[in-house]
Amino acid sequence: VARVAHTHRAMDSRCVNRVTTGAALGATVGGAVGACYGTYEAFAYKLPGALKVRHIGRATIGSSALFGLFLGAGSLLQCGRR
Repeated sequence: VARVAHTHRAMDSRCVNRVTTGAALGATVGGAVGACYGTYEAFAYKLPGALKVRHIGRATIGSSALFGLFLGAGSLLQCGRR
């Protein structure tokens, strides 16, 4: 019984690592995409100086959070299948 509990705990640890890595990778990719898209939009709409920075930051944070959430959730779903 102790062996089963130890193996289950090891699987949980691996699963947590995979979900954390997936969320971090998603946040990184999302942040890069959000920064590019936010910059494009800020210049395309000809926003004034301080609003450009605010718009780029908002797009970066929003995209980063969304990509991170979905990639972390996808990693969690994949972890449950193994």
